[in-house]
Amino acid sequence: MKFGDLIVAIAVIAIIIIIIVPVPKWTLDILLTLNISLALLILLLSMYTEDVLEISIFPSLLLLSTVYRLALNISTTRSILKDGDAGKVIETFGNFVIQGNVAVGFIVFLIIMIVQFVVITKGAERVAEVAARFTLDAMPGKQMAIDADLNSGLITEEQARKRRKEVQQYADFYGAMDGATKFVKGDAIAGIIITFINIGAGLVIGMVSKDLSFKEALNKYTLLTVGDGLVSQIPALLISTATGLVVTRAASESNLGRDLIDQLFGNNSKIMFVISGVLMFLGIFTPLRTPYIVMGLLFAFLGYSMKKKVKEESEEPPVEESESEELRKPENVMSLLKIDDIELEFGYGLIPLADVNQGGDLLDRIVMIRRQIAMELGLVVPIVRLRDNIQLNPNEYIVKIKGVDVAQGEVLFDHYLAMNPGTAEGELEGIDTVEPAFGLPAKWVTDKEREKAEVLGYTVVDPPSVIATHLTEIIKERAFELIGRQDVKMLIDNVREEYPAVIDEVVPKLLSLGEIQKVLSNLLKEQISIRDMVTILETLADYATITKDTDLLTEYVRQRLSGYITNKYVDNSELKVVTLDSEVEELIMKSINQTETGSYLSIEPNTAQTIINSTLKSVQRLTSIGEQPIILTAPIVRLYYKRLTEQVTRDLIVLSYNEIEPSIEVQSVGMVSL
Repeated sequence: MKFGDLIVAIAVIAIIIIIIVPVPKWTLDILLTLNISLALLILLLSMYTEDVLEISIFPSLLLLSTVYRLALNISTTRSILKDGDAGKVIETFGNFVIQGNVAVGFIVFLIIMIVQFVVITKGAERVAEVAARFTLDAMPGKQMAIDADLNSGLITEEQARKRRKEVQQYADFYGAMDGATKFVKGDAIAGIIITFINIGAGLVIGMVSKDLSFKEALNKYTLLTVGDGLVSQIPALLISTATGLVVTRAASESNLGRDLIDQLFGNNSKIMFVISGVLMFLGIFTPLRTPYIVMGLLFAFLGYSMKKKVKEESEEPPVEESESEELRKPENVMSLLKIDDIELEFGYGLIPLADVNQGGDLLDRIVMIRRQIAMELGLVVPIVRLRDNIQLNPNEYIVKIKGVDVAQGEVLFDHYLAMNPGTAEGELEGIDTVEPAFGLPAKWVTDKEREKAEVLGYTVVDPPSVIATHLTEIIKERAFELIGRQDVKMLIDNVREEYPAVIDEVVPKLLSLGEIQKVLSNLLKEQISIRDMVTILETLADYATITKDTDLLTEYVRQRLSGYITNKYVDNSELKVVTLDSEVEELIMKSINQTETGSYLSIEPNTAQTIINSTLKSVQRLTSIGEQPIILTAPIVRLYYKRLTEQVTRDLIVLSYNEIEPSIEVQSVGMVSL
């Protein structure tokens, strides 16, 4: 434990001991003086703090200061009632207030206590309660605003995490302050009770035990009680004021002194001249001449000084450069070179879908898309930039990947998209359209037709869901284009935290970031998740010493991920596939050409077309029985056959025998032949 931490712990324990163990008079004087000093420190801290999080310990500080003050109250009460003396500090404070008149001094003391309890303490308690409730109620909206800024690219992930943490800290602080103000209120009530106990018990003890007359006992114990009350209530008053300042300055962006000067004596000199005129009028035409005339002249001087300052500031040359000079800066040209990885542009008719203030939840859906892709493919999707484009049709949207249009669609803002899953019965009234993500026939129906469509068995979705689904499919399809070297480095750094050994072995000794990126891109191109980075990197470590060909390394990784691939494509331990004729496989193997830059397939165009036509016929036979089209090949053939069929369709799934678990029963329902 650090030395400072040890001192604080000892001090807290000492406060509890003071309540039980009698304290010498000289020690009591020091502790009472320290109490006032700490109260002044807390008050000044609350005045000069610009953000409440800078004094996040304030609620705990209120508790400790309250316990400390009550401990001193108990110690002084013990000394007053037992010895009739509580030290020089209490006696001095009592004499200063009473000044020979017990009745007037005691009344003044009661007024101080009432002001503290009724005005300051009660007010601070109410403000803290309201601030806590409104802060907690505003949390969801603030979190959504942070997510919106993150999705629109206004802030980074790090800034978003920092803002979320600050929102939580503000909520925790004001929630704690709501409870801490109860300590201040209880302290004020306890002070009033202790005061009457001291006087009442003092009178009885003074007359019975010390043989004092009623007047002598009243004078003596009233003086000590008032002194004791002042010594404890002055720090309590300072801390109550500090509490009120902290909870009432929620909208302030500076310290109290600067805010007071800027807002009361800012740039509006007319107010000062009006105040000066009123005071001068009252000073001249009423008996209260001197003070009002002096104050009137003072406000006139303040108004003149403020007017002169504003005039000087307006005459200063502008520091900002002209617009033309700003445009000539080279950094302004450089900023135009940046291309966003993913953009979603939409017409003005779809703006309400993205506007949180109008109830749009498209931003929240994009956050969920990024989480979904991370879970399914292991890819951290870049920020999706949202833009409105007046050149588009009002209901049209476009998806761009690295500045290139890759998809577009059209949705009707006040309609719902109804699709027939194949089991719906009945016809709907609506606008015929095509579902943009999967190209299925659909209809746009009104809100009145929505319930009817659901009853008939149609799948009904709202416009934001249509856009979100389309965007999700585009991101999955183009995931291999979105992963770059910087993304790979981030993934590797994430693995390094728990598995540093595998990272040290692979990067950069065996493979560079670029080579690993190509392997990951190959996997994502065929919708293979890269979430299991540890297995992928360990496989690369095993085979990178044999070959640097990223295509072959990808095949090795796929074979190591056979459990994942099997689980992805196999149901009920049965797999119906189309296989390749041995003649086709032999032809492909013989047509593989190895070069320094990699390997490629060289087949005569007519032969290639024959293979593709046979593939399409076999796939149609498989889909006709409701099965997913999967081609099963030899491991060495898989990659090149996949590239051959990509010329026709990218949706065809091509697996090798080594990528299927041995426990799976494979049934061939077709064959690709020449």
